[in-house]
Amino acid sequence: MEAGGYLLFLPLLTCAVLLLLFIALKPSSKARGSGVLLPLPPSPPSMPVVGPLLWLLRARNRLEPAIRELHRLHGPVLALRFLSPRPAIFVSGRGATHRALVQHGATFASRPPAIAPFRVLNSGQSTVSSAPHGPLWRSLRRNLAAGVLSPSRVQRFAPARRRTMALLVSDIGRRSEEGGGEVDVLGCLQRAMFSLLTYMCFGQWLHGLHVGEIEAVQRELFASYISFQVFAFFPAVTKLVFRRRWRKVLSIRRRQEELFLPLIRARRDRDSSMPKPNNNGGDHGESLSYCYVDTLLAHQLPKSKEEGERMLTDGEMVSLCTEFLTASVDTTVTALQWIMANLVIQPDVQAKLLAEIKAVASATDEDDDGIIVAEEDLKSMLYLKAVVLEGLRRHPPAHFLLSHAATEKEASLDGYSIPAATPVNFSVADVSMDEAVWERPSEFRAERFMDGGEGVGVDLTASREMRMMPFGAGRRICPGLGLAMLHLECFVASLVREFEWRAVAGVGVDLAERPEFTVTMERPLRAWVARRRRDAVSI
Repeated sequence: MEAGGYLLFLPLLTCAVLLLLFIALKPSSKARGSGVLLPLPPSPPSMPVVGPLLWLLRARNRLEPAIRELHRLHGPVLALRFLSPRPAIFVSGRGATHRALVQHGATFASRPPAIAPFRVLNSGQSTVSSAPHGPLWRSLRRNLAAGVLSPSRVQRFAPARRRTMALLVSDIGRRSEEGGGEVDVLGCLQRAMFSLLTYMCFGQWLHGLHVGEIEAVQRELFASYISFQVFAFFPAVTKLVFRRRWRKVLSIRRRQEELFLPLIRARRDRDSSMPKPNNNGGDHGESLSYCYVDTLLAHQLPKSKEEGERMLTDGEMVSLCTEFLTASVDTTVTALQWIMANLVIQPDVQAKLLAEIKAVASATDEDDDGIIVAEEDLKSMLYLKAVVLEGLRRHPPAHFLLSHAATEKEASLDGYSIPAATPVNFSVADVSMDEAVWERPSEFRAERFMDGGEGVGVDLTASREMRMMPFGAGRRICPGLGLAMLHLECFVASLVREFEWRAVAGVGVDLAERPEFTVTMERPLRAWVARRRRDAVSI
């Protein structure tokens, strides 16, 4: 059993932490090319064995407040020693974050070495989000951005979005009738988004059971994300001590291959037996003429030191498809759930949003029965955009960006040395909650993004100034920013137009947070939902 392994683990952990403390006695290094000795960022004292174990125990729900308190004591840049051979650098505050990610973006555009579980799951850092800065990363990112996420490509998936939205509305309506008005909102959102994004990825509408199997393995991965961090410390030992957890890593990977490889091979066989599409795209029945897997099958990796140009392996394509679903489904569903939760809590905001939708929305296809808000109308819905932006500001799906790393052997930030390959973590939540920018930042107030509000004209890329960065910033900014905003606006508008949303009597809405791959609701949203009358404008 895993619990029994701790007795074996503690002596090894003691030796390792003592070694780390010895290394930490070397407090300075040279900034590259400067010849000037720079200190490492300040690091709070930590007791051997007890200190690292406490950090590990805090990782579930108390880590973020503890780091925030350490920033208050030691400044915006600090070093923490977890269960890892290297310290982890944490950066908080708009100024230091903007300097690192934007002003010196090329310096901090890489990734640190992945820990053992994620090297299995991302094929040795061969995905867009995990690859170190260099030709491989540029090649994979360019393929994703141009092949699927460009405005022209996104437009080709519009019929799929309309179909998904209609199915989601039907699903919520049926569950409302069956449950006396009470609906498991999170479950409905997850099923809809997995259905849409598997279609965009694999080019075919999958049976509900097949989508459910993909959803199940991805949910297991999301829920295990924090627990896998234990393998950052001496993986040869922790794989034995936490052998059941390691077997879960291998099981998740094996299940992903079982689910994704047949879909990838079916697409490969289809492409080899059919004429090449004319790239007009579109939704042709159950099969799509162009999808993400098509770009992977045609993509050629650049030359490396070890080998020349080559095609992606099946394993690498499984990892890239996993990344596509992970990045596009979980973050969007998390943001949608937080936004809908706040609309349930604030019926006045819901009423104002409904009034705007009714005033702006044009007639839609008869097949949709007026349910789906036309995408061309979204750009005129300023309050809708404000609601979505406030949801992303107040509840960013990820409170920390994926760890960055310096591209140079020795980099510096604000007078501190940042060694190469050291994880550098940036707080998204702290930027969004800065009282110097946001008035009463803990409140959900969409009006702050309307005329006269402090959020008017906010730059989501944070290239000009950093007021919020739910999609990151700099060279590693999320390439799916445009698609995510489109999905959020389209889904929120259609759900509010079609349904009235209230808290379940005697239950209410709990906004407590739970860290997983994203920071989701501790108690998933359940709401009382009822279809609106067509002539209803207010709640």
